[in-house]
Amino acid sequence: MGFFERYLTLWVFLCILAGISLGQLFNAPFRFLGSLEVAQVNLPVAILIWLMVIPMLIKVDFGALHHVKRHWKGIGVTLFINWGVKPFSMALLAWLFIGWLFAPYLPAEQLDSYIAGLIILAAAPCTAMVFVWSHLTRGEPNFTLTQVALNDTIMIFAFAPIVGLLLGLSAIVVPWSTLFLSVVLYIVIPVVIGQWWRRAAIRRGGENGLQRVLARLHPFSLGALLATLVLLFGFQGEQIIDQPLVIALLAVPILIQVYFNSGLAYLLDRTFGVDHAVAGPSALIGASNFFELAVAAAISLFGFQSGAALATVVGVLVEVPVMLSVVRIVNATKGWYERNSAFSRRT
Repeated sequence: MGFFERYLTLWVFLCILAGISLGQLFNAPFRFLGSLEVAQVNLPVAILIWLMVIPMLIKVDFGALHHVKRHWKGIGVTLFINWGVKPFSMALLAWLFIGWLFAPYLPAEQLDSYIAGLIILAAAPCTAMVFVWSHLTRGEPNFTLTQVALNDTIMIFAFAPIVGLLLGLSAIVVPWSTLFLSVVLYIVIPVVIGQWWRRAAIRRGGENGLQRVLARLHPFSLGALLATLVLLFGFQGEQIIDQPLVIALLAVPILIQVYFNSGLAYLLDRTFGVDHAVAGPSALIGASNFFELAVAAAISLFGFQSGAALATVVGVLVEVPVMLSVVRIVNATKGWYERNSAFSRRT
């Protein structure tokens, strides 16, 4: 795990402080950046999101999809969690905590927006960091690669309908044209560019050439993430100062859904006799989120100053510590998992 990824929570916290401070000191420049829009798409953010997302999609080998049959049980469990459970469980948690229990402590005009942001966060399965989590659990690399490639393929077609459905059920107006534009801008086009770049790098220098390209792009990707967070908190500063508990309250449903979905995936894998080397990354893929896409979609749909954008960023804030805790649980319970499980009886 790289230095930046290990301390991601710290960098996000520093971006919160920097963004709030700069937003208060230089309000006019932030407003100007927020006004640079074409068809409801903020141009500075679009550029930053591309710099974040494309290097991650270069890592994905869609040729790995032919491994689906080899790990079909683990893949089936993860797909069920990612697309049949996680978005809906997050919607229920958001309605329960944000729409009801915590409603008196949050700005009333932002409640629907917070709920929307949590739904968007849960509808985008993790693409990049999951390779780190899989490695830390000694996961089967071919399974992880296959699952990520399959999730990215499904995300192109399923992200917008699921988000639209759950927003509609939450009585939130769905800007369908902007939602579909977000899918094209932040999923389809980055996938096309990423795969073209990947093949070109491999063609010129093989696997070593690909790693050199990823190493060169890595600082730009990290810088773009931090810059996006500073911009977002520059716009959110006054709201956070007025409601200092808002971040902690938004973190509650995110934490619950991570542990619920990872635990459910892990137990289902054990029930179906899946090898622990597959069950570990299956649980982690089932729980983690593609927060870069979620941030981009929330900003496109609801704007920089929206509660939706803030809710997705809270997902970034808690990502590393909570996922590391899941890694520790998976590793610590390996003996229990393999003892008297369907897998051990089968072998």
